[in-house]
Amino acid sequence: MGKMKLSIMGLDKTEKGSIELPQQFSEPVNRDLIKRAVLALQANKRQPYGAKPTAGKRQSAKISRRRRNYKGSYGMGISRVPRKTMSRSGRRFMWMGAFAPGTVGGRRAHPPKAEKIWAQKINKQENRKAIRSAIAATLNKELVAARGHKAPEAYPFVLGSGAETIQKTKEAAKALAGIGFEDELIRASKKTIRAGKGKMRGRRYVTKKGLLLVVAKSCELMKAARNLPGIEIVEVNRLNAELLAPGTAPGRMTLFTESAIERLGKERLFE
Repeated sequence: MGKMKLSIMGLDKTEKGSIELPQQFSEPVNRDLIKRAVLALQANKRQPYGAKPTAGKRQSAKISRRRRNYKGSYGMGISRVPRKTMSRSGRRFMWMGAFAPGTVGGRRAHPPKAEKIWAQKINKQENRKAIRSAIAATLNKELVAARGHKAPEAYPFVLGSGAETIQKTKEAAKALAGIGFEDELIRASKKTIRAGKGKMRGRRYVTKKGLLLVVAKSCELMKAARNLPGIEIVEVNRLNAELLAPGTAPGRMTLFTESAIERLGKERLFE
């Protein structure tokens, strides 16, 4: 099988030649493997949460059921629910249900527990294979369109390394729009109001995942592009399955710079 080539696109929308893609782009797309790697990443980011172990158990809710105990509920014709004494006058008590799961302010039957382990393990080789598979999926125009991305006619292509020197967010937006990503930028900038209780919990708006920019190393473009809605920018050695396949769906529209492709092949990343 011969190696694939992609054209190199300059910021002036002219073709600057072509580049041979490293073997990471030749990996077959394995949806199950990508999903496993993404779910493992998401699970490892979860923060443990749980109820306080003594929640609902702080009342003295013990009532004697014995015949000869005057403080007990024997002969009162009431159910054997744990109750706390609110007041009494001689042998007459005013009780309220407490402690049991079915009572007001009682404990929960099965509360979430802070000691639960959410983390998942995944083999290194399996994870690398998943990343290679997700990288290969970024070249498949059908998978990219299925995710809802608005790809330009010339996609896929490689971005010339000169883009890494862009310093301003306005310049980055203009450059991306100039090479055909204007529709994608508009799509990612739209935000909708979430349906559900999340509106009240600091996540009122939902936005789309947009273009992923992959650069060779820390550069000016990383600061310039990170404020564009929906766009994420990452160094090539820090790629992971979730960045390449958000929500476990492979085929995120991804733009590699020329130097990022060279580093990917030279250092044999994710092999």
